Amino acid sequence: MKRLARFSGKLLPGLMLLILVSSPAPVSAQTWDQLSPQQQRVLKPFASRWHDLDPDKQARLLRGAERWKNMTPQQRKQMQQRFKRWQQLNQQQKDAIRQRFKKFQELTPEQRTKVRKAFKRFRSLPADKRKFYRDRWKQMTPKQRKRWLQHFRDKRSRD
Repeated sequence: MKRLARFSGKLLPGLMLLILVSSPAPVSAQTWDQLSPQQQRVLKPFASRWHDLDPDKQARLLRGAERWKNMTPQQRKQMQQRFKRWQQLNQQQKDAIRQRFKKFQELTPEQRTKVRKAFKRFRSLPADKRKFYRDRWKQMTPKQRKRWLQHFRDKRSRD
């Protein structure tokens, strides 16, 4: 539940964007003209600076374009909305999201599974209840947050 609180608000869109474009496998640089028309369409926002991007960044974007090709129209619409929200964040907010994503990546697979399940449970709540919990969380002191999380851990272990 503690991890869940870190993933509320604007974190998820940033996380989804980072997942979409991240992967470590480097490849050689490609010129814009070497990209397929479909890749160019998806990556159009990067066209003017494509030649300046390092090969790893190009590779991540190409993998993202490949994922984009395989998305449903609804998934694409959601991703576009998330990307717009990401672009509206200031640098400090983006850095905070990247840091949280890095911490998430450092979790064990079991811990990541727990975080995903907790987030899924949270997202399944009605919107008004999610807002209530977010507002309540923001008003708590760190000590109160720790007690609240412990209460839910204890409750889950009894159930």
